[in-house]
Amino acid sequence: MTGAKRKRNAVWRKIQAVRFEDIKVWCVSRLPILTWLPVYNWKEDLIPDMVSGTMLAIQQVTQGLAFAVLSSVHPVFGLYGSFFPVIIYAVFGMGRHVATGTFALTSLISANAVERLVPSVSSNFTANNNSGVLGLSEFEMQRIGVAAAVSFLGGIIQVAMFMLQLGSATFLLTEPVISAMTTGAATHVVTSQVKYLLGIKMPYISGPLGFFHIYAYIFENIGSVQLEALLLSLLSIVVLVLVKELNEKFQRNIKVVLPIDLVLIIATSIACYYADMEYVYRLEVVGHIPEGLPSPKTPPMNVLPEVVTEAFGVALVGYVASLALAQGSAKKFKYTVDDNQEFLAHGLSNVIPSFFFCIPSAAAMGRTALLYSTGAKTQVACLISCVLILVVIYAIGPMLYWLPMCVLASIIVVGLKGMLMQFRDLKKYWNVDKIDW
Repeated sequence: MTGAKRKRNAVWRKIQAVRFEDIKVWCVSRLPILTWLPVYNWKEDLIPDMVSGTMLAIQQVTQGLAFAVLSSVHPVFGLYGSFFPVIIYAVFGMGRHVATGTFALTSLISANAVERLVPSVSSNFTANNNSGVLGLSEFEMQRIGVAAAVSFLGGIIQVAMFMLQLGSATFLLTEPVISAMTTGAATHVVTSQVKYLLGIKMPYISGPLGFFHIYAYIFENIGSVQLEALLLSLLSIVVLVLVKELNEKFQRNIKVVLPIDLVLIIATSIACYYADMEYVYRLEVVGHIPEGLPSPKTPPMNVLPEVVTEAFGVALVGYVASLALAQGSAKKFKYTVDDNQEFLAHGLSNVIPSFFFCIPSAAAMGRTALLYSTGAKTQVACLISCVLILVVIYAIGPMLYWLPMCVLASIIVVGLKGMLMQFRDLKKYWNVDKIDW
């Protein structure tokens, strides 16, 4: 071999080595799981993660069912939304204590598109009109199609923002803006659940001043309030608030808090079944829950131009809320979070699950707080919760047929307590800066 040829080969080997190193660095930067999983301390961290994962699964199931209803789709799609996005974020996300999944604000935004494009009042379908897909009616499949389209396009927008390196632009959103946005949205979420809490049948009302039109309709039809639903709602809210307050008060003394949401769901489902409340008292229940995971299907692309507004809302609101939790987690446990990488993680957590009938996803304050309080160490806790959610989807889900809708609404309302309490920020901002107020 000539000297020139040996020199060329040596240069080529160096180029290959550099390329391999660049590819390795790129993979590690874009797949954070490759950073922490190889050095995971199975001996010290697995038990805390298992405990946290178990508690998280309980919360994911209850919130999944509730926020699917909030998104105006069948509750089972909330279970899918508590499974697929969690796996995607565990691979691509950097927040070790961030639990993505169904989220109240993105569900509410998604509901606007669902109710506008597939309204209940104009549907000619019935609950028994099965389409053969998941054993649900064509009406339900059309509704989840719209929600999945919102999730798909919202995720595409987030991935596009990642490619444009817009992660650092979030500094433009000040604390008062975020606080006001989440508080205002929480009041709308509560308002959307009043019809279930009272057992009133009412049309979907939206648009300018829709918030006030809803309460005007309720007061005009106050005589149609279903007493059984109202009493069960009040009882559920009282039990939830009391037990959650006790859990918070004694959380330092007890490692595992009482999963009151799950206990309430089981208890009311059993009571509804044995008392035949669906027919005797005409209580609205969840109904048929399909068993197993769905086969992938492309979201309806023809509706994408009609859901652009909601998709932008999901992309921005979901990202801002999630990033705040990721940054808080990183600061608390002393690790770093790349704002731009989070755009990619949440974008893929919306795009890929949209092919599996999932509603838009984001991280939630309650789930992150639960991971803090139960001592979670890494995203392994979230992956363990996925295993338990699979058990629910395949074995327990069909037993939720008799769960009263008013109980789900109660869980939603109580779960928003933290956001509603942000009204107290008005006093703080008034004392600090009138413009912020």
